Amino acid sequence: MISLRAFVLCVAGLLAAGAESTGSAASLAERLGHKATDKLLIVNGDDVGMCHSANVATIAALEKGLMTSATIMVPCPWFLEIADYAKRNPARDFGIHLTHTSEWKHYRWGPVAPRDQVPRLLDVDGYLWSSVPQVYAAANPEQALIEARAQVKKALAAGVDVTHLDSHMGTLQLLPAFMDAYLQLAVEFNVPVRMASQETLERFNQPKLREKFAGKGIVFPDHFIYDELKDAKANVNAFWKRIVKNLKPGVTELYIHAALATDELKAISGSWKTRSEEAETFTNDAEMKQLIKDEGIHLIGYRPLRDLQRKAKP
Repeated sequence: MISLRAFVLCVAGLLAAGAESTGSAASLAERLGHKATDKLLIVNGDDVGMCHSANVATIAALEKGLMTSATIMVPCPWFLEIADYAKRNPARDFGIHLTHTSEWKHYRWGPVAPRDQVPRLLDVDGYLWSSVPQVYAAANPEQALIEARAQVKKALAAGVDVTHLDSHMGTLQLLPAFMDAYLQLAVEFNVPVRMASQETLERFNQPKLREKFAGKGIVFPDHFIYDELKDAKANVNAFWKRIVKNLKPGVTELYIHAALATDELKAISGSWKTRSEEAETFTNDAEMKQLIKDEGIHLIGYRPLRDLQRKAKP
């Protein structure tokens, strides 16, 4: 006959096993080999390839600064320069900044896909539309998908080891039908994506989007600095230091638009000052580098997320 003590120990063991089996899944940080309480930060450089000034600043931020990844605008005139750098530096993390708009007044670009396959993406002058609302009014998700796929394939053919995807001006991240195209690309190329924080998604009435992407095996950061950007422009340097100081545990992505304050950039964009200040903050600012150390923040790129995703879904 089993003793009372043995019975109690047996029951306790069963309860413990049940608790373990129903316990919460490992956090993304833990799956990446860190503690759940650790703060991991991806500093992504958007708009690389847009112009030479952006390429030079992005390369500097990757090589001697705090930038850990960057996303390339494949349709833009300076794509070839950054693609060549990416090919020669395969350890750098480069994703694709899926581009469906051409927003500058005097500096425009068209599609990568054959024009007869994406006619609804083009304005009367043959360029991509200037704004996201124009894309939504004239185009459809099918042609947006064709163009985005062509951009990824062109980058791969140029030797870019694509680590992740995001969407220029958010074209593929705002309407459900276009989000489906975003998801299809992530699955097709088996890469992680930029994803809005849960709080932002709930505000946009998309509370289940993270669950939908995760259900397809897509990996994405826990947090994304977006809603906070409304406070960014008064003092760029102080804003980003405040963001870094207040990171939550887990994986956070923030994005900047690094570019040098050249005549080229000033002729293209009215945001040239912010872009140059972001480049300086994340390349040469000793206080920012020290803050990262003092806060115990682990800088990572998107490659570990891609490796994790492909390990689970080869």
